[in-house]
Amino acid sequence: MIYSMTGYASATREVVADGAGPNGAGGSGVGVSVELRTVNSRFLDLNFRMPEDVRATEPQMREMLMNKLSRGKVDIRINLNRVEQTANAGALNREALTQLATLERAVLDVFPDSERMRTGEILRWPGVLAESAVSQETLREAVLACGKQAIADLIEVRAREGAALGRVLIDNVTEMEAIVARITPLVPELIAKHQQKIVERLHDALGIATSDGATATSVPREEIAERIRQEVTMYGIRIDIAEELQRLTAHLSETRHVLQKGGKVGKRLDFMMQELNREANTLGSKAAAKELADASMTLKLLIEQMREQVQNLE
Repeated sequence: MIYSMTGYASATREVVADGAGPNGAGGSGVGVSVELRTVNSRFLDLNFRMPEDVRATEPQMREMLMNKLSRGKVDIRINLNRVEQTANAGALNREALTQLATLERAVLDVFPDSERMRTGEILRWPGVLAESAVSQETLREAVLACGKQAIADLIEVRAREGAALGRVLIDNVTEMEAIVARITPLVPELIAKHQQKIVERLHDALGIATSDGATATSVPREEIAERIRQEVTMYGIRIDIAEELQRLTAHLSETRHVLQKGGKVGKRLDFMMQELNREANTLGSKAAAKELADASMTLKLLIEQMREQVQNLE
């Protein structure tokens, strides 16, 4: 299996405040969310954005990501959404209320004309409303749990996209193999045909015979024939693309093997694209016929398409 370096995943969790009643009654809660966004990169680049309340989770989150990912730029966003629940009777600290009532009666005994406390003042008195906050340990566990889920989802997303990219690359390899197989048998015939044209042009250039068949040069015919043979042989060597086609076949076979084997294939395939492009360029520079030039152009277009896709593979 191969993996893409691009993907998105998120996970959320609601954390009920410690000491809160059922459904969070009588206290506050925190909504925890972890978002992961990844794009292609030569190396693994982790960028964290999180509240200071959960900064302590960064080392463990970093370790979790490094155990699962090898390449890519990863943006990690951790958000906390604190929700204050509406206070009700169950949220009142009755012990604090009793103590406050005792204090009020003591004050009224000494200052009978004093006003009694209003409800709002009573509720604002420290300790009257039961304070139920989410502990740091509970918050840390929630963030790590969300992070673990988000990473698992991200791996699945990257695997699905990687599989799709793999199918595209395999199709390109198959098309390139078909092109190489089609032009390989044509090479000897094309070279021979081109060599014959060169022989005819050299005969005309060196003036071996005039239009009526008379010799038009003082250079011996044997010397001219040997010169032509040497030139044609050298030209045949320069335009022979058999080795390039063999290397293309070998590189395509290796590319197919790497894709089918899977794993961390990005860097390996990037190298293979360089080698394929090198052979396709050489093929184009040595093309002695339109069929070979067209084949070279098509190969380079397919290789460029593959190179763009390979840049997204882990």
